[in-house]
Amino acid sequence: MKKAKVLVVDDSALMRKIISDMINSQSNMEVVTTARNGEDLFSKLEEFSPDVVTLDVEMPVMDGISALKKMRRIGINIPVIVLSSFSKKSSELTMECLENGAFDFIPKPSGAISLDLDKVKNDLITKINLAYEKCQEGCTKGEIKRHAKEAAMTIKEIAKKENKDINVNNIVRRKSFNKIEAVVIGASTGGPKALYSIITKLPEDLNVPVFVVQHMPATFTKAFADRLNSNSKLKVVESKEGDIIEKNVVYVAPGGFHMEVGMDKKIHLNSEPPIWGVRPAVDKLFLSAAKLYKEKLLSIVLTGMGKDGAEGTIKVKENGGITISEDESTCTIYGMPRVAFETGMVDMVLPLNNIADEIVRITKENWR
Repeated sequence: MKKAKVLVVDDSALMRKIISDMINSQSNMEVVTTARNGEDLFSKLEEFSPDVVTLDVEMPVMDGISALKKMRRIGINIPVIVLSSFSKKSSELTMECLENGAFDFIPKPSGAISLDLDKVKNDLITKINLAYEKCQEGCTKGEIKRHAKEAAMTIKEIAKKENKDINVNNIVRRKSFNKIEAVVIGASTGGPKALYSIITKLPEDLNVPVFVVQHMPATFTKAFADRLNSNSKLKVVESKEGDIIEKNVVYVAPGGFHMEVGMDKKIHLNSEPPIWGVRPAVDKLFLSAAKLYKEKLLSIVLTGMGKDGAEGTIKVKENGGITISEDESTCTIYGMPRVAFETGMVDMVLPLNNIADEIVRITKENWR
């Protein structure tokens, strides 16, 4: 069995050893070499040809974001998993890394030197496996698949392709004169970059609130919201308990809390048990929004592993809302959107670059 070759980059010799030992304990992956910083990384890329790189954010000589930007600039498309501490600076740099093409990130539990990194071992191993699979898929299928599906695919086209008999007349179960009053979006792996692409394209006069759940730890969600806010026409905030819902505001669920919209039209946060192993959960948001907005709700499930958002998609559709899932061609991980689509309750399957325009079209026009 071919092993995934991993290159570990961290300025701490101790962290390089801890991370390497975790990876080498797996039968399907191995650390082929390590590097002390970004500059050291580039001196070893050609010789060792890794399949996946784990990259520390804050390092001397050349930090993680500088290394990542250089990789993309010179056309090196190896999947990169960023390891970052919970500090405000590291969180902000991690967001920038994700915007610049990092595959995903892992939070270091106790800062730059995390002796308890074993707490995130399973998460790290899972993401290395996913990144390796994505790399292998890209190597065999090239970029042809990614760019071949430029136009939005309707559910009828997909159903025909998969030999499914779906009555397109039943896709929209809402009255034509009802206008959308809210948008809910859920994402996981690959979500920060996808959400950045969508949110920053939305106009300042969208005239509806947008609610976002991104699977992400506390601290990182605040940095994520702040970065979106500084680059968007809409106001973007990390939501707080009791926030009064306003139009033209994007509410990002804080890490560690489920976010729901109440019948009192306020944001409500809670620390109830995780759903599908995550908190915040997309389903929590979707279910509460479907109850409040009924047929006047638009839901979108973006890239991510697992099945969070599928139950919420069903409820949105049952209440007469409009449902969208991201097309496989642009997903980092085609997990959540696939499960949502397989419910038979998705109205449209769209590539990422079409979703912002569709949000604007649907919210600005009567859906018929």
